[in-house]
Amino acid sequence: MLGSYGLKTYIWNNRLKSIVLLAGFPILLLLICFAFALVIASFSDPDVGQGIADAVNLVPTLIPIALGGALVWFVIAWFANPRIVSAVTRSQPMSRMLEPRVWNLLENLCISRGITMPKLRIIETDARNAFASGIHSGQYTITVTRGLIDALDDRELEAVLAHELTHIENRDAQLLVVCAVFVGIITLVGDLLLRAPRAAYWSTRGGRIRTSGGRGGKGGGGAIVLILIAVVVFILARFLALALRFAMSRKREYLADAGAVELTKNPDGMIGALRKIAGHSEIEAPSQIQEMFLDHPRETGFAGLFATHPPIEDRIDALVRYAGGKEAIAAPSSGTATHEPAEPPQFGRRASELKSGPGRPPTAPLPGPWDPPRS
Repeated sequence: MLGSYGLKTYIWNNRLKSIVLLAGFPILLLLICFAFALVIASFSDPDVGQGIADAVNLVPTLIPIALGGALVWFVIAWFANPRIVSAVTRSQPMSRMLEPRVWNLLENLCISRGITMPKLRIIETDARNAFASGIHSGQYTITVTRGLIDALDDRELEAVLAHELTHIENRDAQLLVVCAVFVGIITLVGDLLLRAPRAAYWSTRGGRIRTSGGRGGKGGGGAIVLILIAVVVFILARFLALALRFAMSRKREYLADAGAVELTKNPDGMIGALRKIAGHSEIEAPSQIQEMFLDHPRETGFAGLFATHPPIEDRIDALVRYAGGKEAIAAPSSGTATHEPAEPPQFGRRASELKSGPGRPPTAPLPGPWDPPRS
């Protein structure tokens, strides 16, 4: 079985960059531990310098707790990921008897490359989208929507399934789970940071802040500064976590599009699918699930800088420029699927057989790949 397919050089390069980026998440966990240590140090209401020193000394104690929490989260994700994804998307198992068209297209793709066929699931919604999920071979699943099946013809649907197969073979699903776990931990600890001061000791009596009896006692100025520093550190960690997640996601959509073209040998099928999906892909789901989608509608303004998916127009442009696609061949997004199989290449047939008709005179024959070279 192939270790990967698609543009191997780009895939290997992207994997190396992903490893480097993943190394940034432990650093972010360290920042979060430091922020949490600042909050704990603020309970004694020391001066700012002493509080920072106390927080630095406390960080080594918090690191094992953070790593233990991350390990528990990973174990939960490893075993419960399929059930969690199915529950939040309300997807149902798909069988050959219920959906023979989708099943046969995916089975043929897997047989052609010697790939174990993943499970198939369907979401009963008019939205047009698909995604791949699963952490290991026993969990790999491709989920499609009813709207996607109804709107796409066979060539376009085959391209979408090949796109999701590429995500599985390139280990993108596992990477997204790892990112979701790290970002989830950072978000959870950040929420605790924002809630802890108010719940624990941000109570007032007569306009004075009540502390735990430390050196402060005169208004808790040092505690306030330490908490503000902790909030700033958390915001920085959260910002960097989103940036890392963004950096690892967008390039993978281009690579999956390229892998779909390599599998199907039909760039126009992928272009047509993207055209029909554009503007019809919105599905309500947690952000961690939306990152897996074939298309995640892009936000506008500053938030768009951190979109996990490139714009569909950019993806189509890449397929036209680098994969030999013909943009004009794409059907309009509101078109109805014909479910017609792709016509096989007509090598060696005469141009008069392909193009002749009323008002079209016969032309010279086109050489086939087995014909001798012409002098």
